[in-house]
Amino acid sequence: MHLRADIFVAALLRRCGVEGAYAVLRRRGAAEAGAIFVKVDRLDGHAAVYGPAPQSELAERVGVDRLWMRLHAAEWINPAEAEERIAREMKFDPDLWLVEVEDTKGRCFLDLADQA
Repeated sequence: MHLRADIFVAALLRRCGVEGAYAVLRRRGAAEAGAIFVKVDRLDGHAAVYGPAPQSELAERVGVDRLWMRLHAAEWINPAEAEERIAREMKFDPDLWLVEVEDTKGRCFLDLADQA
């Protein structure tokens, strides 16, 4: 059972603040079940977008409520490409949540699925 999206996002925002990163909720989705997407901006012309990993990945992890994956092949993309990706996701799912993290170290503060 997942934590509600609103509770997860509140915890993520708090964790970012505690770790010294700036994070803001850019879009509020459905409180109970909205998909959450996270944009990380390193503030040097590099960004990344993370979204929910397939449920099959989560089944292999014990004690992990949500699992994330980078939504593009390159490790970092330019912020304009990240915004285009987010815009496509918003057209597909109008109830999504969007958190933006600004961190010069590029930390996302998420449990990531293994990506090849």
